[in-house]
Formats: sequence, C-alpha cells, structure tokens
Amino acid sequence: MTRSRERIAVILNAGSGDGSAEATEAVVGGIFRDAGFDARFTILRGPDDLTRAIDAAIADGVTIVVAGGGDGTVNSVANAIHGHDLTLGVLPLGTLNHFAKDLGIPVVTEEAAAVIVAGKSVLVDVGDVNGRVFLNNSSLGLYPRIVQLRERYKARGIEKWIVAAWATMRVTRQQKPMRMQLVVDGHDVVRSTPLLFVGNNEYRMSGFEAGSRESLTAGKLALYLVKAEGRWRLITLVWRILTGTATESGEMAMASAAEATIDLPFDVSVTQLAVAVDGEVTTLSLPLRYSIRPASLRVLVPA
Repeated sequence: MTRSRERIAVILNAGSGDGSAEATEAVVGGIFRDAGFDARFTILRGPDDLTRAIDAAIADGVTIVVAGGGDGTVNSVANAIHGHDLTLGVLPLGTLNHFAKDLGIPVVTEEAAAVIVAGKSVLVDVGDVNGRVFLNNSSLGLYPRIVQLRERYKARGIEKWIVAAWATMRVTRQQKPMRMQLVVDGHDVVRSTPLLFVGNNEYRMSGFEAGSRESLTAGKLALYLVKAEGRWRLITLVWRILTGTATESGEMAMASAAEATIDLPFDVSVTQLAVAVDGEVTTLSLPLRYSIRPASLRVLVPA
C-alpha cells in the first residue's frame, strides 16, 4: 500500500551508480513526489555529511531513511539509524548489492524506488562486531588485505578482476595462518586459519548461487573457517570465494552461533586487526566480539 505524505530522507553516495547522484536524485525525486512523499535529499561528499543528514532527519520527524549506493553506503546508513525508530529503504547503486538482492529488492533504480513507495516493511537481523553493525558479513585474514590492495590500485584504472587476481597472488604469498582462540556460544576452541568469514545468517555455498542467503531472520551468525593448506590450494579457494563459486567442502568448516569471540592471544604484540565489514576495511581492537541482533532493523521490501 502506498505511503503518501510521509517525510523521507534520501541519502545518496556521490560516487555510486553509472550516472551522477544528481541524475539519480532527479529520477527518484520525481517518483517520490508523484507518490506524495516529502523527500529531502543529501548527497554524501564529505565524512561528516551522513551524521548531519541523520541528525536532521530525526529532528524533522522523518520516518524512512533511504540509502542510495553500494553495500558500504547501505551499511553506513544502517549503522546510523540502528536503534532509532526509523525504516531503511534501499536504492542499490553499487556493483554487488548483496543486501538488496538477498531481500528481493530490484537493482533497477526506478523499480527499487517503487518498492520504497509501495512495499512492505519487515524486521531483519543484523550482525554486530565490537558495536559496529554489519548487514552481510565480516571477515579477517586474507580478505581484508586483498581489499586494501585492490582499493589502493583501483584508482589507476586497471580492470578490477585483474587487480583482484594480482592482489590474491600477492597476499597468499605473504599471509601466514592466524592462530586464534574462538569462543563460540561458550565453547572454547583454538584454530589456525588464513581466513575467517562471519555471515549475518547462513550463506548458500554451492555453485554460482554462492554468497546469497535464503533468510535474514534466522537469528544466527554463520562462521566459515578456511582450512585449505598449501599456497595453490589456498589461491584456488580464495579466488572461488571472490568470484562467487565457492562450495562447502573439506577446505571450509562452518558453524552457526548467536555469538562468538575471536582473539589472537598467542601473539601478544597484536592488539588490533584489520577487519572487513560489508566490504569496507576498518581496524578493530582485539578481542573481536561478534553477535547477532535478531529482528532489529526495519527495511522496506517488495510487497
């Protein structure tokens, strides 16, 4: 049912999408106006723009905050509104758009805007690591380092998969397995791994459907621990993960949990770790405390 006369805040990443953020504003702004929405647009250009936009939205009595961008932008907006009585709308303008796809939100901008106009709201789970929300996944080890290298060279205009392949080769040559202590739902184990991946709910890991989720409401984290030994086996596995063709096998162990704590107590010099959170790399203090927050984010999805 169409929600006319609602105040909504639309936050667009200036660098997302095939066209300009201004062009996106013109297209979806017309759709929202025709539906009777009072839409206020913010184009993110500086580090403080998001905080100011959310503060203004709350002060103005906004009920819906729309994130226009890739998974990183949607994550940033979700972190900003989580815990407030606000509903998230998504305009998927990125390359992968995992969160939108797993909720059935169309990746065509006009169709996604129509979902915001006439879709239904649902409550979904989010993951949390050290107080930071993630909608898709978080990882440590090889993947954050590959992302860091990829971003460093992306500005040079090299095709992204060439950069990803080169970064994978370089990182797997240098990276040693991390010996970590995991406390998973109260069970203490020690494992060595070059890559640990924590999902907000369970991922399908078979064939070309790898990386998608059937549910965002099961109330569980999914931990995937890579067990591959030998550089070439590891390169093959990491490449399959990057290209979405990984399969559950003897090279990956999976566990479901409501919470998990990860530490590296065997190397006292390591007090912080590079962690990927929905594809964006940040540095977090150890130990890493992961938890699921069930049904804590309201999102607009197709009716």
